[in-house]
Amino acid sequence: MVKHWPGGGACEAGRDAHYGFGKYAVYPNHNYALHKIPFTEGAFKLEGKTRMASAVMPYYTISYGQGAENVANSYDPDIITNQLRKEAHYDGVVCTDWLVTADEKHPGVHSGKPWGVEKLTVAQRHYKALMAGVDQFGGNNDKIPVLEAYRIGVEEHGEAWMLKRMQTSARRLLLNIFRTGLFENPYLAPTQTAHTVGCPQYMAEGYAAQTKSVVMLKNHANTLPISNGTSSSAE
Repeated sequence: MVKHWPGGGACEAGRDAHYGFGKYAVYPNHNYALHKIPFTEGAFKLEGKTRMASAVMPYYTISYGQGAENVANSYDPDIITNQLRKEAHYDGVVCTDWLVTADEKHPGVHSGKPWGVEKLTVAQRHYKALMAGVDQFGGNNDKIPVLEAYRIGVEEHGEAWMLKRMQTSARRLLLNIFRTGLFENPYLAPTQTAHTVGCPQYMAEGYAAQTKSVVMLKNHANTLPISNGTSSSAE
């Protein structure tokens, strides 16, 4: 699963989109299209058999002025169905970011993040995401709002239409499971799992990769370049 479509690095004033005060992504230099390049020229043009990443996660943010309406990416049919599905030719799984369908418990608290759709019910949020082109709801294990969203769709479009919509997402989700062979061999090997999960070598490699991925945005007090004789934990 690659993330976050259509790019998660443009939060207004550098704020954090996990919280309400960082819900907007803004593009003062009109560079919205540049944020898609890692997807369109990278994750969607792989050399493997599937040719593209198996799943994509939209970001929490409202990409202000870049879609059909100013709602979070997972709720916007232009950003998901038009820009991702049609223009980028992506037909894999689209999974929302975590808890975008849940209520925000209190401003500034890490809880639900229904940016732009705060006034909708939880079931209505699920339905709106489905209509935007989403297949899976990150952070939600409760089937009740999903079933209610299905009923809303039946009322608006009829049972045959809504059933086909749900089957489209089911096909995408099941295809990934078939590709990894989980139906042919659904059983784990506990000894192998114990050997690989939490393996010190893998943890060390992961930590090193994260360290190398750190990018300086502002060079306060001329931190760089580092003078000779200066020690650094990054070294």
